[in-house]
Amino acid sequence: MIYYHLSFQNPLSHFVDIKITIKDNQQQELYLQLPAWRPGRYELQHFAQKLRAVTATANGESIAIEKVTKDRWQVQTKGAKEIEVSYSFFARQMDAGGSWLDEEQLYLNPINCLMAIEGREHEPCQLQLQLPEEWQVACGLPETEKHMLEAATFDELADSPFIASDTLKRETFEMGGYTFHIWLQGDCQLDWEKLKKDFAGFTKEQLEVFGDFPVKEYHYLNEILPYRYYHGVEHSHSTVITLGPGELLMTPSLYKEFVGVSSHELFHTWNIKKIRPKEMLPYNLTQENYFKTGYVAEGITTYYGDYMLARSGFFSAEAYFEELNTTLQRYFADYSRHNLSVADSSFDLWLDGYKPGTPDRKVSIYIKGALTALLLDLQLRKTTDNKANLDVVMRTLWEQFGKKDIGYTEKDYAQIVAEVAGQSFQPYFEKYINGTQDIEPALDEALRYVGCTLVQQQNSLIYESKYGFKLASDGSANVTAIAPASPASELLSMDDELVALNGRKLESNLQQLLALEPQEMELTLFRDKQLRAVRLEPNGKTFYSKYTVQKRQDATDAEKQNFKLWLKQQF
Repeated sequence: MIYYHLSFQNPLSHFVDIKITIKDNQQQELYLQLPAWRPGRYELQHFAQKLRAVTATANGESIAIEKVTKDRWQVQTKGAKEIEVSYSFFARQMDAGGSWLDEEQLYLNPINCLMAIEGREHEPCQLQLQLPEEWQVACGLPETEKHMLEAATFDELADSPFIASDTLKRETFEMGGYTFHIWLQGDCQLDWEKLKKDFAGFTKEQLEVFGDFPVKEYHYLNEILPYRYYHGVEHSHSTVITLGPGELLMTPSLYKEFVGVSSHELFHTWNIKKIRPKEMLPYNLTQENYFKTGYVAEGITTYYGDYMLARSGFFSAEAYFEELNTTLQRYFADYSRHNLSVADSSFDLWLDGYKPGTPDRKVSIYIKGALTALLLDLQLRKTTDNKANLDVVMRTLWEQFGKKDIGYTEKDYAQIVAEVAGQSFQPYFEKYINGTQDIEPALDEALRYVGCTLVQQQNSLIYESKYGFKLASDGSANVTAIAPASPASELLSMDDELVALNGRKLESNLQQLLALEPQEMELTLFRDKQLRAVRLEPNGKTFYSKYTVQKRQDATDAEKQNFKLWLKQQF
């Protein structure tokens, strides 16, 4: 067993003191490895930058410890049977993948700061927390003694975040023979009964998809913050969700986000924590784990996160369409869909998956992945006359791969889809997964099977639709995106600061001025601190169109029945 001890002296310094005790050592040279990234966010995060003063001792004396890579250390043990490694970790990142220490709580993701002992990763681990006596601990790991957690392996320890505090609140509900704990840390007014009812609703639907659940107990670890925030990260026995502001938690918009992200993260307990790409089984936490199936891991999960809320009745059909429409707007908000497939964008997550990056270069595996999942679900329903759907694909993945701890490949996934459909779905994969063909015609056709249609509407913002450029969402007149082959593409540049239209100062009034239909459009702007003027002229094309899913008035009775089978709601 490997022993980890956590303590702190001054919580306002945000430094957590960590001691690792390695017993029964047989190595002259011992190596310790800190993870370089965390599952759920596929980019290197270099957690070692937050460590301070790494030292080692044996038999009460200091021994040599040397850093040999950015996050790997070598200890000269001199044959000692018991080694202690000590260091401090700066815990001041409040998001669902970070860690935080202050006078009110210790919230920690062990993957951020605990080192693995090379060659002994499969041994049990004990985590002793030196905390105020009255503090509770919320965690997916068992608390074998007060403030003591145990994990079967280092991977399980690294994948088990916890919140420790004397202000934690908890409610529990049962579903399908499994126990679900909802923990809240933070100041908020919550309707617990409504929350448990809504959580039970989407949990029941998800259990119906897969048939059973990977773990007996599951923990929602919620950090409710006093400011606007939204983030969630999945784990094998739990999820961490950071959300705020707390005083608005039960307002419709924020509560919808709370339930939505919780549904999304629960689905991940099957899809990625157990149903995992072959490239990530097991995780290699020291380097990139390239994979092309992000459209399965994240895209299908994004689809099901909201879809389960419609099937459980939390969303009306109209409310669900609003969520779909938001996804559509995000998809059509740039032109990356013409340049890089969703499969290749998955591979490139490790390059720039979580920042804007080069304009129009890559698509979001969450957004396009969700739309291709919707398309696949509806196409399967149509092809099989409602005898099969995406539920069957996911349950098959669970039975053949997830339950058996076997990683799936792109080929495995495509083969399962073909088996469920009873025919090849190669065109779907060639066009929309590995290719960049427009999805709109196929999606409209698929939606017609359930009595709906995909409606294209002209963007009401004139500078976007007519001239092809977008402005910052904060109300400033800074150019943030430019449509290819648009009037703006010839004369404007990213980050241009627009200051006047036809001599009139711009003060969040560009749309209003363009609505007056001026005969010409002369923009005065600053580019690289220099004043310039350009004249834009429409070219007869429109840009940044809006797309919405709508029910068709001419839907047949059969299509209305298909709709009911899809959403479990009347048309």
